[in-house]
Amino acid sequence: MEHKILLLEDDASLIDGLTYSLAKNGYIVDVAQTVRQAHEYLHKETYSLLLLDVTLPDGNGMDVCSFVRGQGNQVPIIFLTALDEEVNVIRGLDSGADDYVTKPFKLGELCSRIRALLRRCGAGEKDEAKMLSSGPLTIDLLGGRVSMGNQTLDLTVAEYRLLCLLVRNAGQTVLRNTILDVLWDGNGNFVDDNTLSVYIRRLREKIEEDPSNPEHLLTVRGFGYTWRI
Repeated sequence: MEHKILLLEDDASLIDGLTYSLAKNGYIVDVAQTVRQAHEYLHKETYSLLLLDVTLPDGNGMDVCSFVRGQGNQVPIIFLTALDEEVNVIRGLDSGADDYVTKPFKLGELCSRIRALLRRCGAGEKDEAKMLSSGPLTIDLLGGRVSMGNQTLDLTVAEYRLLCLLVRNAGQTVLRNTILDVLWDGNGNFVDDNTLSVYIRRLREKIEEDPSNPEHLLTVRGFGYTWRI
C-alpha cells in the first residue's frame, strides 16, 4: 500500500531533503509552504500522515492540526519543531498531534517514526474480540471508536492505543516503560515521560467526570497506571 504524506514546511533546503528521503522510502509527498496551501490540499486530498512545521509565514501548524481534528479526521500527525519551540510541544500535543521531532533531526530517525506511527494506525487489533467493555466504556476494535455511555469520544491515535492497552489490562498496573514500548514501537527514546503524562491528562479530560479526581484511569505512583472498572 502506498502512503501519501502532506508536508507543511517553508524551509526550502529542508523541503528538498525531506521530499527526497521520503520518496526514497516509498512515500508520495505533497508539499505546502503556507497554512493556506495546506488547507487547499486537505480539502481535495486524503493523506496517510501529516508532517507539520510549527512556525509558518501565515500561521502555524498547530492551527492546521486543530482544524483537522475538528473535522473528526484522525490521520496521524507529527510536528516538526525548532529547539526554541519546544515550549510549544505541550500545546501541539494538546491540539491533537501524535508525535513531534526537534530540528535538526536525522532523516533516518524521522522515517523510522513515520513507519512506526503508520504501523500503529494501520495494523489493526489482532485480538479475535471485536469489542472491549469496561463499565460505561465501550471500545469498538473494528471501527476504532470509543464511547462512554451514550457519548462517542474523540481520541487521537495515541490516546486510542493507550486506552486499549490499559483496558485490556484492567485492574493491573501497567508500567510506564511498558506503555512507552507498546505505543512507540519498542523505542522509548522517541518520547519522554512528559509526553506520556500529557496523553494521560488528555484521556482523563475526555473520560473522567472529574479529571482531577479520576475514578477509572489511576496513577500508581512510581510505577505507572491502572484502569479500574
